[in-house]
Amino acid sequence: MQLAKFLNKLFKKGGFILEDSNGNEHIIGEKDKASQIKLKILDKSLHYKLLLYPDLYFGEAYTEGKIFFKKGDLTNFLNMALENIGRQETNIWSALLNKLRGSYRYLTNFNFIKKSKMNVAHHYDISDELYFLFLDPLKQYSCGYFKNKDDTLEEAQQNKINHIIKKLNIKPNQKVLDIGCGWGSLATEIAKQAKCSVTGITLSKNQYKFCVNRAKKLNLDNQVNYKLIDYREIKNEKFDRIVSVGMFEHVGRKFYNKFFKQVFNLLTESGIALIHTIGSINPPRDPHPWITKYIFPGGYTPSLSEVTGPIEKSGLIISDLEILKIHYAYTLRHWKERFISNKEKVLSMFDEKFFRMFEFYLSSCEAAFKYGDQVVYQFQLSKKLDTTPVTRDYIYN
Repeated sequence: MQLAKFLNKLFKKGGFILEDSNGNEHIIGEKDKASQIKLKILDKSLHYKLLLYPDLYFGEAYTEGKIFFKKGDLTNFLNMALENIGRQETNIWSALLNKLRGSYRYLTNFNFIKKSKMNVAHHYDISDELYFLFLDPLKQYSCGYFKNKDDTLEEAQQNKINHIIKKLNIKPNQKVLDIGCGWGSLATEIAKQAKCSVTGITLSKNQYKFCVNRAKKLNLDNQVNYKLIDYREIKNEKFDRIVSVGMFEHVGRKFYNKFFKQVFNLLTESGIALIHTIGSINPPRDPHPWITKYIFPGGYTPSLSEVTGPIEKSGLIISDLEILKIHYAYTLRHWKERFISNKEKVLSMFDEKFFRMFEFYLSSCEAAFKYGDQVVYQFQLSKKLDTTPVTRDYIYN
């Protein structure tokens, strides 16, 4: 079986038993470790599809129930797979197809305002109730900040918010803009802690409604204002601080120059911006085909080299850069465990296929942050060299 031969070249650490659609069993990897995981293929076409383009077809097959685990589970398998594959392509055919697909997508994908709204609705407007099953009470749908790996999700998300607020070095009564404000808790926390006014913008109709109601309940609607607009639609305003957490991934490579030029134009001369984004430690490469097709259409996690050029061209200065490693793997582990523990509630809203798709999304992303090329970059930006203190003491005191 060609698929088994291919997998044995790939898996050098750990092992598993592969049962093909004919009922034949193949030991993959280390024989003495193979008994812990047993993967069953139901569809014969997968013998060839997984050989040709595993990056796309494995996730599709799991979602559709055409493969399942007789022993072990998806998380253990994906962790082992990513530990073996690491930051490389699975094979030459997968690399070629990713390149062709990525090139076509780059040429045809334009994240103009209308398209950006559609992309956001595809993921973020599915159902607030779904996300609230696994997010923390602050509804933070971005990487937590784990001072210790055993921190709770609640502690890590509050740590992240506090860390960002300190980096922004906000003064009372300043104006703050939150680009891609999510369900609004970062904006309200900034308003409470820094005693300033905050404008939060989002393209999600669900998130906008939730944000407005939340601010009223907290009696912060006189300090926090939410708008259902794109960042490109803000005109003739200046902000002392600009923050964007988990939104830059949706900007699109063609619009990096425009994004940072808009940040420059909206920022006061003594202002500070903080951009928190998922990124890759690899050179520029094409986006993951399964994630793009099913989870984040229009999304892209950039390499560092793809971001620094547009920042420099905009006139902004990178005054600080922090790379958060593994933190998102811990965050995703919490989300995944909470999501799976709420399976019955998920199935009351969606079908089994949706559950498997979302499980694969959370599990594969966890593995990518643990063994692959994904990290989180926090860019602190300013217009002048002396805007921020000369050491990082103000962040950690």
